[in-house]
Amino acid sequence: QVQLVESGGGSVQSGGSLKLSCAPPGQTLVRTWSTYAVGWFRQAPGKERQFVGAFMPGVPRTYLSDSVKDRFTISRENVKGPVYLQMSNLSPNDTAIYYCAARAGPVRARPESYNIWGQGTQVTVSS
Repeated sequence: QVQLVESGGGSVQSGGSLKLSCAPPGQTLVRTWSTYAVGWFRQAPGKERQFVGAFMPGVPRTYLSDSVKDRFTISRENVKGPVYLQMSNLSPNDTAIYYCAARAGPVRARPESYNIWGQGTQVTVSS
């Protein structure tokens, strides 16, 4: 099963920053990675998986949920490289497992619209 490679999670204090990375697995998807929409989701204990934001290639364009749009950014430095989620001014409410996911086609906010997922990376923010 193809799985995206995530990295960058960790523990920070409130107000801190973290940068998550989402890359295609080895040589798989490398040729088509540049055409995939990449979404970021998070899931806190006992809660549903929540849309954080997404990167749409081609234009390119990024989307961010209202809860993070003033603090998070999404970027990609080159068409075959990772998609990054830069998180700033973190608060304990941002504590969750963060997942990236990819799909062929336009960006969607529903996690079930994505068919390729990363393993998830834990982000913990202490007050």
